[in-house]
Amino acid sequence: MTIKHTLPALALLLTGCSTDINIPDFGLGTTTAQAAATDQSLEEPASVSANTVEPTNSLPLERLFQSPSLSGPTPRALNFSPDGTMVTFLKPREDDAARLDLWAFDVASGEASLLVDSKILEPEEVELSEQEKALRERQRTAGQKGILRYDWGGTDTILIPIGGDLHLVTLGEDGPEARQLTQTDAFEFDAKVSPAGKYVSFIRDNALFAIELATGTETQLTPDADPDNAISYGVAEFVAQEEMSRYTGYWWSPDDAYVAFTRVDESTVDIVPRFDISADKVTVIEQRYPKAGRPNAIVDLFVRDIASGDATEVEWRRDDWGPATDQYLARVNWFNSHLVIGSVNRDQTVLHKAFYARSNSLWQKYRDFDETQKSWINLSPDFFTISDNEALWTNEDQGYRHIFYAKIPDPSSKSEFSQTTYITGEDWPASNIVGLNRAEKNIYFTGYKDTPLEHHLYATSYASALIPPLPIRITPLGSSWSITMSPDGQSYIGTSSSPEQPPQTGLYKIDGTLITWIEENKLDESHPYFPYLEDHTVPEYGTLTAEDGQDLYYSIQLPPNFNPEQQYPALVEVYGGPHAQMVTRNWERMSDQYYSREGYIVFRLDNRGSDNRGRKFEDAIYRRTGGPEVRDQLVGVDYLKSLPYVDADRIGIQGWSYGGYMTLMTILQAPEGTFAAAVSGAPVTDWALYDTFYTERYMDTPQDNADGYEASSVFPYIDNLSSPLLLIHGMADDNVVFENSTRLMAELQEKGKHFELMTYPGQRHGIRGEKLTTHLMRTRMEFLNRHLKPGE
Repeated sequence: MTIKHTLPALALLLTGCSTDINIPDFGLGTTTAQAAATDQSLEEPASVSANTVEPTNSLPLERLFQSPSLSGPTPRALNFSPDGTMVTFLKPREDDAARLDLWAFDVASGEASLLVDSKILEPEEVELSEQEKALRERQRTAGQKGILRYDWGGTDTILIPIGGDLHLVTLGEDGPEARQLTQTDAFEFDAKVSPAGKYVSFIRDNALFAIELATGTETQLTPDADPDNAISYGVAEFVAQEEMSRYTGYWWSPDDAYVAFTRVDESTVDIVPRFDISADKVTVIEQRYPKAGRPNAIVDLFVRDIASGDATEVEWRRDDWGPATDQYLARVNWFNSHLVIGSVNRDQTVLHKAFYARSNSLWQKYRDFDETQKSWINLSPDFFTISDNEALWTNEDQGYRHIFYAKIPDPSSKSEFSQTTYITGEDWPASNIVGLNRAEKNIYFTGYKDTPLEHHLYATSYASALIPPLPIRITPLGSSWSITMSPDGQSYIGTSSSPEQPPQTGLYKIDGTLITWIEENKLDESHPYFPYLEDHTVPEYGTLTAEDGQDLYYSIQLPPNFNPEQQYPALVEVYGGPHAQMVTRNWERMSDQYYSREGYIVFRLDNRGSDNRGRKFEDAIYRRTGGPEVRDQLVGVDYLKSLPYVDADRIGIQGWSYGGYMTLMTILQAPEGTFAAAVSGAPVTDWALYDTFYTERYMDTPQDNADGYEASSVFPYIDNLSSPLLLIHGMADDNVVFENSTRLMAELQEKGKHFELMTYPGQRHGIRGEKLTTHLMRTRMEFLNRHLKPGE
């Protein structure tokens, strides 16, 4: 599609919608295939090697990280305008793939245009606050710049936070007009337009503020923060951001009458000095970091009445769950004028969903519902209001995530839920509810009904909730999809990709008929990848069998001009952690294309514990990580060795974050000689060093599972190291802290074990920027080629 500038680009400061770039979070900083398709992403690292015959690689290493992206233009943060006449999205610039601008697609004309040029809003890059840096790291947007989020207000207003200030854009016949809402030395963040459009709210200096748009009046909605006593208001604490995918600490009611907000007391959390080592200085950061087994923050919840200014505390904690530091505020939703609070116990075995109504100026619980698991609860963002007394959410009570329908009695009624049922079922997982058509009583959701390798859009009905119909798949097989539904449920924005086709984004009728392309991303002569298309390789997929009989899906990618009479080195790319799935029918990582052209066979396997396969598959790692996952990966290695075209003496393994941990645990528990090289990036080495919510979800506390923590650490196995090892870590990592690697270095040195090391000053959990990612790739390549391609 030809992009025409039909809407004038705004040459003023503006602001936008809280639609964040959707890079899914797996807790330890990995990315999905959708995120990995962005060439600059190194959350799951890359490497290269070659064949017994020197390959001819037409894809230069440097090109992997240059602009424009080899995967082509990929719109992000797609959203319908409230009236459905426009689709807005963020798009990387051709000359700088890390910088995002706001674009608009006019549904009637089928034309797209640049709406907001980020360089006009932010002519010079602003030094980010430490809090903003940490938030971007949590949201996996670190290293990106320009417009990272925006929020639709009414049908003609968009809020855009950029450079630490807020700008409101109004769309008119003569083009967009903007007004700057804030201009302070403080860094305003977590900005939203209230649901009814009366206010813009934001966090400044760890307190909540709101601006009434009609008058421009600014009001502070919470008390001042008290940094000396580690008190903040309206913000999400560390584990909420990093592990719960809860990035906010305040929530407006649908009618703008109330706002719920948190009071976070982190004085209970241990101060862990962290050395932020950059090129020219060392900064000691006193970070409040809740290590496994140690106290969490205390999170209280209040609701402010906007008209009166009164704030009332909501008593959400349970008496039978122990102290406040052992209870998590996981989710807050509004059900019409009622609050719905999702809380989790310290063991993370119960999700308590409680409904609160306002009565005599107090918020009192009138209904509750528990989801209980023997192992751990997986949180979901799903909560949809259907009517005054009907709601939908999802849970895993049936062993797979499915849609749950509830009819909720009025607070004055003494009856329990009058009707509850599952709208979906069977042995496959739904993933998320994406939209409703209330007029026709249809539910639209995504899931994996047809195959675990492809994510699709499905429809079902709640018209007869007692006997719901079987879901109907809307999107065609052969690709994986991400979906944004229109407000009325009559159409959707669909982004699809396959191993043969980079992401394409289109506007579709609800029956799946394409209306028009938003970004066709056609692989023609104008595409950035076209010069390298001739040697494009596509993975093959299959299944192996775990020790308990469950299927393990794998992908194997062969070099171009593959010769079955020849033997090749193989590279096992591993992540292996929970809440992640790496074997999918998506557009493959450009790094994989590079490896295969260098003569490597690239192999991936989703071991037990991985996502989208149901609770039995996930729960295998409960209280003992680094065991079942390793045995599954070794099943994959045995399969590789059985292939006549794989050189069994030249198999390497590499991973980042949980994948770095898995790399270490696999080489240390595998039979000697299994791996000829290993690259471990930003690994956890001892789970006692990682945070409460993530670690205890799978491992319980160190106090209650000491043997499991010991067996799941890399240190008991260090004597077994025989494979050449390259260890990599960012020296300012505030997620998997650098101490994980320094302890490993010291132990390896004490035992006389040789290893190689590359550290990156100033870098956090991901290595960012074109020059550094190129350096990282070269470092890996040199190491792997030296050990897996000796003499070449």
